[in-house]
Amino acid sequence: MDARKIPVVVVSYNSPALITNLLTSLRRFYANPVHIVDGSSAEHVDSIRAAVAPLDGVTLHVQGHNIHHGPGMAWAIQTLPLGPVALFLDSDIVVLRDGFIEAMLAELQPQHYGVGGVAYVNREGFDIPYAYGAVPYLHPPAMLCNIEVMKQWPLPVKHGAPMVAPMLALHDAGKSGLLKHLDWVLNDVTPGLSRIYLDHVGRGTVTNTQGYHLEEWMAEVQARQAAEATAAADAQAAHEPRGYNPFVLGLIPAQAQRVVEVGCSTGGLAQALKARRSDVHFVGLELDAKAADIARQRCDEVLQLNIDDAGPEFFESLRGSDCWVFGDVLEHLRDPWRVLAEVAKVLAPGGCVVTSIPNAQHWSIQARLNMGAFQYEATGLMDRTHIRWFTRQTMLQMFDGAGLRVEAGVPCMVEEPPMREQALAGVRQMALALGRDPELAVRDAMPLQYAMRAVRDAVA
Repeated sequence: MDARKIPVVVVSYNSPALITNLLTSLRRFYANPVHIVDGSSAEHVDSIRAAVAPLDGVTLHVQGHNIHHGPGMAWAIQTLPLGPVALFLDSDIVVLRDGFIEAMLAELQPQHYGVGGVAYVNREGFDIPYAYGAVPYLHPPAMLCNIEVMKQWPLPVKHGAPMVAPMLALHDAGKSGLLKHLDWVLNDVTPGLSRIYLDHVGRGTVTNTQGYHLEEWMAEVQARQAAEATAAADAQAAHEPRGYNPFVLGLIPAQAQRVVEVGCSTGGLAQALKARRSDVHFVGLELDAKAADIARQRCDEVLQLNIDDAGPEFFESLRGSDCWVFGDVLEHLRDPWRVLAEVAKVLAPGGCVVTSIPNAQHWSIQARLNMGAFQYEATGLMDRTHIRWFTRQTMLQMFDGAGLRVEAGVPCMVEEPPMREQALAGVRQMALALGRDPELAVRDAMPLQYAMRAVRDAVA
């Protein structure tokens, strides 16, 4: 494929100066066909036409309304003859030197969604540091994409985070590997860094047009955030990418000196524990390479491995550790029973295992089953990466089978919707119908998860 024939798509809004800078800088090096999808207001359209007119190979598509960034890209994908590959550039990009399209094309494979700068956002599209639950996000200021692959996923939407819909879909389907990250692209679109190929005039559209005019989008985001504020605060014990589970932290014995955490993520628990007790030796085990790299800044040692594949010799290498931590991990393992049994063999006498485990008896799961709506989700109790399910009783049985005795536990509750009481009434009636204790059934249906500490009794 000839890099110099790839079509370029730009969405513009009330910013003829930006369009002039982009097009003149691009034309210094490339004669690629360019499509300007313009959502400018009527008083700016003539200036946009004047900026485009002197340049060959540039087509202006006037929309007649503020189409916004995401819908503008979606319109181009659906309407224009772009295939098989297209380059998307922000209107506030300036091309500094030749070779950037070739560099991107060299990395783009037929299966890829696109190549460019990949960072991380939350589910609302706001930038966050890398952690579990973070969504890989292909930033739109400069991205080279396979059009047919783009059409297989939700199209860009809104403006504030125009790629959030396709990025969420890729993430939730476990297909974020279709994004190819290039360090130099992220560098060139990040404010304050030395540029390589491109200069991204940060917030150029805001500066030139006095705002994105995103009141509807921001109102929607703010309303959702307000509605979820209480649940988000309580969800610190669940599956949020906030660093660590405070219930787990609270169950680590004060006398523990050698701690091993399975699934340490980016080391949030190690950081919190060492802030209290700097003398603790903390070993993190982590499957995700990126998370492991970050965790090395917070743990004394980090080993990148899959605990499910570890043999007896690995557990033996950690003999004498007096606290092993499994925070929201056991439900992800193929054989958590074996792993706990291996850990129990090498614990120091009187040592312990601290865990947090989602409650499969939670009323919401029982309600889903009752309605036939047992659908997997990206996070939470129905996280699609859970492969084992436990109730309070089967958690206790798992520990007992491994030679561990539960000595402390916390049922982790969150504030839940009014429908909970209706569902719990059904749980009570089911228990009565089956001849079981209805009050115990209700109590066991309320915790979102359990945090527990199980001990290996001292060996004589």
